Parts: sequence; structure tokens; C-alpha cells
Amino acid sequence: MSTSTSTMDHEKPEVVSPRVYEYLSEATRSPVSPDIEYPRSPSLDEPGNVDERKDPKGESVWRVLGERHINMIAFSGTIGNGLFLGCGTSLAVAGAGGSVLSYVLMGTVISSIISSLCEMTALMPVNAPVMEFPRRFLDRGVGFAVGWMYWFAYAVLAADELVAVSNTIKFRYDDGRTYLNWSTGNNVDNAVWISLFLVIVIVINMFPVRVFGELEYIFGCIKITFIVMLIMLMLILGIMKPRADAYYTQTIGSRYWDSPYSFFNPTYHVKDEDGNLQRDIKGTLGTFLAMWTTIVHAIFAYVGMDIIASTAAESKSLADAESMKMGARKINIRIITLYALAMLTVSFVVPRDHPFINGKAQSVGAKSPFIIAVVEAGIPSAAHFFNAIFVLSSFTCAINSMYVASRVLHTLALQDQTGPEFITRRLRACRSGVPIRAVLVTAAMMLIGYMGRTGTPGERLSELASNCTVTFLIVYTAVCATYLSFFKTLEDVKLYGNASESQAAMYDRDHPRYPYKSHGQWLKAAYGMVACLILLIFNGVAAFLEDPFDTRRFIASYIGIPVFILLILGYKIRRHGFRFHQWGPERSNDLRNTIQASSETRKGKLEFPDNGFTKDNGRIFVNWIWVWLK
Repeated sequence: MSTSTSTMDHEKPEVVSPRVYEYLSEATRSPVSPDIEYPRSPSLDEPGNVDERKDPKGESVWRVLGERHINMIAFSGTIGNGLFLGCGTSLAVAGAGGSVLSYVLMGTVISSIISSLCEMTALMPVNAPVMEFPRRFLDRGVGFAVGWMYWFAYAVLAADELVAVSNTIKFRYDDGRTYLNWSTGNNVDNAVWISLFLVIVIVINMFPVRVFGELEYIFGCIKITFIVMLIMLMLILGIMKPRADAYYTQTIGSRYWDSPYSFFNPTYHVKDEDGNLQRDIKGTLGTFLAMWTTIVHAIFAYVGMDIIASTAAESKSLADAESMKMGARKINIRIITLYALAMLTVSFVVPRDHPFINGKAQSVGAKSPFIIAVVEAGIPSAAHFFNAIFVLSSFTCAINSMYVASRVLHTLALQDQTGPEFITRRLRACRSGVPIRAVLVTAAMMLIGYMGRTGTPGERLSELASNCTVTFLIVYTAVCATYLSFFKTLEDVKLYGNASESQAAMYDRDHPRYPYKSHGQWLKAAYGMVACLILLIFNGVAAFLEDPFDTRRFIASYIGIPVFILLILGYKIRRHGFRFHQWGPERSNDLRNTIQASSETRKGKLEFPDNGFTKDNGRIFVNWIWVWLK
């Protein structure tokens, strides 16, 4: 990174009016990836492309991931213990209807966040958009804090997934009628499993990113196939005639949605950290607390969908506006639909008062309602297969989380935001496009996972999940606030009238070749921001209900907030000292490196060239199906 470029982009004084750059004939280098050039004149007929340079040793990652790799990395990074191991808690707390409603509601929130992030990324394909856009449109201090919080969140999430692996592999199921046990898993200390899988995760993250992408594509395909199979199996178990060795003799149907059960759970159980019942809160307040707790729990299951934008640095389709648009829409549709259907179908075959999802299970795996469903349907051998997939799922999520965290740290180093030069220089270094030292530093942070080897099964896992949740809520709040500022900047460009005709077309959201427009997106961003703020403020309400006050849960639920504030203050003090009058917003509002769709015929839109059934129509239809599936 040249000194002049760094000074121009990262250290310039406060500019809060929109800066619209006139496009010159020469190219400009990205301030985040100095060896990548963006044309300064992306014409309306053809968007600028990004050069691919593969230096074995350098400071840049390689742009080799295709659209299918990115889609599956994001999908695989989202599907983890939040769904498979956590939905039982949601079902027990909120009831059948309440749990499904919670997943759908949180699906709308996360969809609003991802749409906001990906619209900005589609228009301005920059590296590390989660931290770059807040830096441009909110404040440089906020961008700095978001970057470090984002790295911390994914590093802790990777540790959380390793704890989930170590807990899930210690599988034991004993309800007095069926006994299942993984003796090897139970006889080996958790620390051994954490160490083993940590080494494997590090090794896989050292692979060239093209190999990594192919592995993640395979993992993603396995997961999506398994979830579809799981949904179909739960549906069949609910309507089929029971097997001879099933726990029940009549078809389940809607039994667990009918009386004496109900749509919502009318009682909220206050439990201490050991799972012992302290008291019950009934009535309307009990229903509200049950729903609120489940909503907070459900948002954690959706963490990871933002990976679709975080892979931009290694995407060879970065300058393809259609790639980001399709990726965002596919991840939203796939995850939210599959989560809602999985929660809905399992709620018909497992009651909310089952003892294993209410704290009586002998292992974390036994808490999964999917395992309970197949055991009580008389298919105990399937429980072993399910638990093995749960181990694989958490393991691959740990791989993805380390991948994202290491790339975020590498980008922070490229922005000179990782401390002394001798540290920054090493964190920038890449071998075969992989930031080796950033991977190792992230692995060091993941050692926090060894805290998870103590406590009751799932207790430390829950604390790590709470910590991850609050950190991601801070990041998502910043993303939505950034979009609102970005939207205002686009409107101000029209007001100031300082853009050329070609530029005005670039920034016009109503232009047919604007990369990605979601209708009512500013309203969605406001909805996402308000929802995340409310969740952030009240996510730790359970700590106040316990007697005595649960200090550990409170700290896990709120520690991210003061850390975020301290990071902003630290940036301001380092930049301006205690001259408080200079602590105002430092943002550029610049709109650089914008691109447009290469054609008004948009990818993913089905348009038949002929009338009736023709060969061309058939080819177009098959291609349309493939675009949405890959």
C-alpha cells in the first residue's frame, strides 16, 4: 500500500457532503487491495473488470472463487448448531407456533440486513464491505470499531462451533427404552476434541482458496441435501402409520398443536445456570417472555448469512453486479425457507414438554428434536447418522468462521489498523493468496473455546452463543445505519447536481441497469436497525429474572457494547487526542468504483423468446433453474 493512497483514502480530513468522483481514463487502485485496479471509467455498456494477479508471495488474496463457491460458503457457514441443536430450546420455550413464528420474524430482520449490505456491495464492489461502508458513510471510528468487532465475532463464533463439536461428539441418549452411546466421544476429554478439530480447521484454512472453495461447495451440498431430507422425513413421520417399534400407536398429525398444547407456550420457566427451575411466570407476561427469549435465540441461528458479501475479496465475479444480487436473494430464500420448514415440521412430531428439550437430556445431541423424533419413531439407527451430520455441520461452520475472521484481520492490516508496523506487515503477508499469519492469529483467539470444556453440557456453549449474538447485533445495526446514510447520499447527489449524465445513471436506483434494487429498501434498513437495537438492549433480560442475579449471563449478553464504545473512543483519541471539538463525524460519503449491470436483461428473470413449447424456451427455462440452484 502506497503512502499516498493510504493518506488519500483513510486519513483525509472530515468531509460530510457527497463526493462524486469524475471518471478519468486512467485506472485507480483499490485502497484496500493495492494490487487490484478498478477502471475509473466504467462505461454504461460494460462494467469495469478486476484484474486477477496471483503472486505466490505478496499482500493480496487471490480472486479465484466463483459464484457457486460463494453461495455455498455462505450457506454452509450459516447452517450450524443454531438450527440442529438450538431449535429444541426454541420449541420448549415458545411452543410449536411461537417457535416457528420466531424463526420467520427473525428471518425478515436478517433478510433486511443482507439486502442492505448487498445492494451497496453490488453497486460498489469493495473488499470487506461490512467495515468499509461504515467507514465511508458513518464515521471512520465506527468503521474501525466495526472491523475489529466483526473479526472478534467470527473468531468467537469459530470457537463456539468447536465447543459444539466437542459436545456433540459426546453423544449419549437414554430414555429408559432406547440407549445410544458414542463411547469414544464420552471417554475422551473435551479439550482433546477441541484441539484435534482446531488443528484440522487451521490446516484446511491454509489450503489455497480454490481448494478451500471446492471443499466448502461439497460441504454446502451435503448440508442442503440433508436439510431437505430432514424436512421430508419429519413430514412423513407426522402423517405415516407408526412403525411396530415406535413409541406411539396412532398417527401424530396435529396432536402437539392441539389442546392441551397451544400455539404459544403460556408459561415461562426461570432456570438457573445449572438448569434448575426457580419459578414459573404464567399468563400474558409468561407468553411474551417465552417469545422474546426465543426470538433472541433464533437470531443466532441466522448468523453467517453476511458471508455472502464478506467473500468479495476473493471473488472473481466481484465486478459482476448480477453475482452479488443473485447471491443475496438465493441465500435469503434458501436459509429462511429451510429454517422455517425445518422448525415447522419438527414441531408436529416432538411436543414442547418433552423432557429432553427441557433440560433432562444426557448430552447436547440428545437435545435435538430431530434425534428425538427418529428415536421415538422407531428408527434409532438414524439418530447416529443425524448426530454425525451435526458434528460435520458444526465443524464446517468453524472452518467458515475462521476463514471470514482471518480475511477481516488481513483487511484491517491492509488499512493499517492493526497496531505497530512490524505486526501489520506480517498480517498483510500472504502465501499463495492465503493470509497465513492472520489465520494463525485468529486461531490463537479461538483458544477461548477451551473455556467450553467445563460446566454442564451446553452451558458454556450458550454463553459463547450469547456473546456472539450481541456482537453481531452491533455489526448489523451499523450495517443498517450505513445503508440509510448511503441512501441519503444517493438522494443528495441528485440534489447537488454535481454528477455527469453517466454518473447520474450510475446512482439512479430506478435505472434498469442499477445492480441490485430491493423495493422499499430504506424502510427495510430502518426496520432492521430498530429491530437489532431492541434485541441488543434487551437480549439479556433472562439474567435479571434469575435469583440471585446471573452475573455470567449478563456479562456474556452485554460485554460487546462497552468494547464497541471503547474501540471508537480509542480511535478518536489516537487521531485527535482530547480535542473533543474534532471528534465529529469523519466520513467521505464517496461513491467510487461503481458498476452497472452489463445488460437490461437481468440474470434470474425468466423471459421466453418464443411463444409455446420450443427448444429455445426449454433451454432458457433449464438455464433459469440452474441459475437459482447453483
